[in-house]
Amino acid sequence: MDSTTAIDYKQLEQFGSLELLAKQIVEGFIVGLHKSPFHGFSVEFSEHRLYNKGESTKHIDWKLYARTDKLFVKKYEEETNLRCQILLDVSSSMYYPSAEKNKMLFSIYAAASLVHLLKKQRDASCLALFADKLENYFPPRSSNTHIQMMYAQLEAQMKRPAQSKTTAAAEAIHQLAEIMHRRSLVVIFSDMMDNEDSSEKLFSALQHLKYNKHEVLLFHTVDKASELDFSFSNEPRRFIDMETGHTIKAYPADVKEQYLNYITQFRKNLVLKCAQYEIDLVEADISNGFAQVLLPFLLRRRKMM
Repeated sequence: MDSTTAIDYKQLEQFGSLELLAKQIVEGFIVGLHKSPFHGFSVEFSEHRLYNKGESTKHIDWKLYARTDKLFVKKYEEETNLRCQILLDVSSSMYYPSAEKNKMLFSIYAAASLVHLLKKQRDASCLALFADKLENYFPPRSSNTHIQMMYAQLEAQMKRPAQSKTTAAAEAIHQLAEIMHRRSLVVIFSDMMDNEDSSEKLFSALQHLKYNKHEVLLFHTVDKASELDFSFSNEPRRFIDMETGHTIKAYPADVKEQYLNYITQFRKNLVLKCAQYEIDLVEADISNGFAQVLLPFLLRRRKMM
């Protein structure tokens, strides 16, 4: 599967398993990576480390020693290369624009792909779901049982209908910052559609993560055509707030300029705040491929190692 081309959501639905889909996305990405200017960028990591003289010999891989004549020790969960915490916004605005294609589905597919990539790299991963509060949290592990549990949680989220859940992420992120005791890479998928009164609280929560020495990679998940470019034909429409149900009837041409002024300022503020708090910000368009997620993730990971 080509992770760089436009996403065909109907094609993605044909996969019977989210884990299988994630594997296909990652393998397609790796093939594309070798054909790109990033040829030679390593995405494979050893499951062993060199034996240090004087330590216990009980974890030495003797089969590998027979092949290489070198002593290697098998890596275990506490020795994984990286701890990655994946935070997924499950508020109602993430179900925009339609049941067949929306920010929630994109984020779930992208998160599942990261889980598979982390598994390949022997990294520990965790999953947290939040809206107006922290809904689920699975502490970082690298075991197969833990990975299967995360896939199951993501598949369950795919089947949940849109509900009236507002975005109030600050409290959830503060809570997560308190329970993440070891330095991690925190990856957030969110449209950041919080209300203006809560935006400063949200950035304060993100700053809390940075204060606790975590690295933060924020994927601002959007439907670029409608949310950023406001590409609607000029005919009477009903614009519905998916979190509050509030409805406005208007001709797109009558509100386009005002909307674009607002969204431009919103994006500028987001970029400014992320730069101020040293948060990596990536705008992820749900119509484009998953390379826009996987490559920034790998680049950030490499900087941390």
